Amino acid sequence: MRFTKWNFLMLVLGILIYIFDLIADIWVSVKFFCKGQHIFGILTMSFTLIAAGIVQCFSFMWYKEDFQKTGQKGPSCSLLIHCFQGGIFTRYWFVLQRGYHLAFQYFPTLSREEAADPHQTVINEVTDLSMLRLFEIYLEASPQLMIQLYSFMESDQTGGSQVAAIVISCCAISWSTVDYHIALRKSLPDKKLLSGCRPRLVYLLYKLFTFTSWFLSVGLLTLISINSSLILLIILWLSGITWACKQQTTFCISKFMEILYRGVVGFILIFTFFNVKGENTKFPMSAYYIMRALVTLGILVVFWSCTPPDEYQEFFIYITIIIVAAFLLGILFLIVYYTSFHPNRSEEKKIFDEVDARIPPRACRIRHFLMP
Repeated sequence: MRFTKWNFLMLVLGILIYIFDLIADIWVSVKFFCKGQHIFGILTMSFTLIAAGIVQCFSFMWYKEDFQKTGQKGPSCSLLIHCFQGGIFTRYWFVLQRGYHLAFQYFPTLSREEAADPHQTVINEVTDLSMLRLFEIYLEASPQLMIQLYSFMESDQTGGSQVAAIVISCCAISWSTVDYHIALRKSLPDKKLLSGCRPRLVYLLYKLFTFTSWFLSVGLLTLISINSSLILLIILWLSGITWACKQQTTFCISKFMEILYRGVVGFILIFTFFNVKGENTKFPMSAYYIMRALVTLGILVVFWSCTPPDEYQEFFIYITIIIVAAFLLGILFLIVYYTSFHPNRSEEKKIFDEVDARIPPRACRIRHFLMP
């Protein structure tokens, strides 16, 4: 497996998107404060800071674990860098350095681990970044998107810029999931790649439509009762944590970090399905989306039982149609992906224990990552 020039360009695009995302978070918060919506502004900043703190925590622990497994001593300033939110930038800096040398055929002095397979080392580091970005975008962007949607539905004035911002956010969250899926499969030698435009497009549409349907449904419930919406989300979060505990995930060495990881997994499962432990998920996935369909139907029934004002009924009819159509299309693309485009698992080599003995420690950890 080679780290190509195209991979390097995507990596550069990734850090630009990361910087743009930070600027956008600040801009959205300031905009809420300027409009006098102080609660929304505080919530937006809170989700940003909490997500950043959790991501930096995982990044630091991964650095620490990787150096311990190789018998090396990590940089003494690593903790300080992560405390000042510099962990992701540091990771991007080193990956860009090494990736540039590999992509453009210039080989500097390599460590013993990198010399074994420098391309695989960089690919593993890119997968680490992709996982961290996945954590961040679900912990930060998903709640922020729901705040924006609630503000949009509650306001009498609706603008094209608000609609565009919501649509772009949905696409960004869905694409981050696809990007993670691609990076994860590329980092595991015994997994088939998700290659070609059609499989990626179908997978993107599956995630985009199911996510859009869900967050619009929760938006309608929030309009009826914020408390009901919070109770529903907390119940789903606790259910996700329970499922992760039942699967007995072994992602982190530290017990505290494993608890934090299960909390993050539970939060992600509120919005989309992931394979928590890399096992066969035909029945869990079916149960997940059957429950999603029932909850969505229940929300629509409750919403229309409350009868929205006459002047807004046409608007909410369109929202309802979008919710139902998006969910059905999402399930359709899910079926198409898993029946026609998903890499054939039956032909993948089942030699995890043997491979783990020969690949870098980082790749061993990657085996415990969330599987799309």
